Amino acid sequence: MTPPAGTRHKGLFSQDDYLAPPHIPTGQPPKDVLNTIWRKNDVFLDIGDYSIGSAVMIIWPVLLLFLMVGWHTGDLANFDLIYWGGAISICGIPTLIVLHSLTQPVPLPVRFNRQRREVCVPRDDGSHWIVPWEQVTAAATAVSSVGQHGKTTQGLLVVGFTNPDSNAKKEDREFSLGFSCGGGTTAMCLWECMRSYMEIGPDVISDNTHRLNPKRGILATYINDIVDAAKRKGWFLALLWEGFCGLIVFNTLLIDLIERKKLAPPPDLTDPAIVEWSKPLPPEQWAKRSPELEQAIAKREAELTVEQAAA
Repeated sequence: MTPPAGTRHKGLFSQDDYLAPPHIPTGQPPKDVLNTIWRKNDVFLDIGDYSIGSAVMIIWPVLLLFLMVGWHTGDLANFDLIYWGGAISICGIPTLIVLHSLTQPVPLPVRFNRQRREVCVPRDDGSHWIVPWEQVTAAATAVSSVGQHGKTTQGLLVVGFTNPDSNAKKEDREFSLGFSCGGGTTAMCLWECMRSYMEIGPDVISDNTHRLNPKRGILATYINDIVDAAKRKGWFLALLWEGFCGLIVFNTLLIDLIERKKLAPPPDLTDPAIVEWSKPLPPEQWAKRSPELEQAIAKREAELTVEQAAA
């Protein structure tokens, strides 16, 4: 039994925040921090956990750090065993895993249908589950470690689904999506993308789905992103973050190239039953919130209003 939303379990080096059920507001704005939204319209939202860009953003800065250290110390040219062993284990193995993933088909997205208030969960064997939205679970977990370089924290948003078939085999009863977004507030923002879409509507969440239908070349897209950022926060921050950090530290050009190869366009759910299930319904046939969820959301919104007034 999952603890109710709003419950927090805090340990010495860990913290678990339970976000649903019930599907009440977290108090954080919806923000797709990992570009998980692949499709969004008035009927459904497709969420994918194929975050190849995140993998590149993690590996590339570490690789640059190893190259800088190796160049400065001379270990890069001298083929120091300890240096190269560390570089291979920390950068080489993850890179091989990423390269192998590029040869595999992209996993199908999980589809959230707000008009039916149901979620379609595709399975590897070609089957799918239709899970009631209010039965979906969500939790943010974070684990900290302390070393000689200080404290580091890693975390996940875990969204869970239960097979509606009570006769399913034990290994086929549960499925979950895990997003390496750091846990805590960041995980809540990512969860709010799904929750707000289902409970409020598509207009309250922004997305970057335009990147999956590119109309410009990679370099032109990079320049356009800098110009757009400059309009929002000024040229200095845009050139520093989107310009220098985006190009040198995170290698956004490589990320864009890989995403265009693997996710332009993203995979779709083509099963005839799901295609039919994904069609719009007349407004009078839309599913409604349960009375219990209606009360829970109203109570939570009142609490958030009081908290904002006191802040």
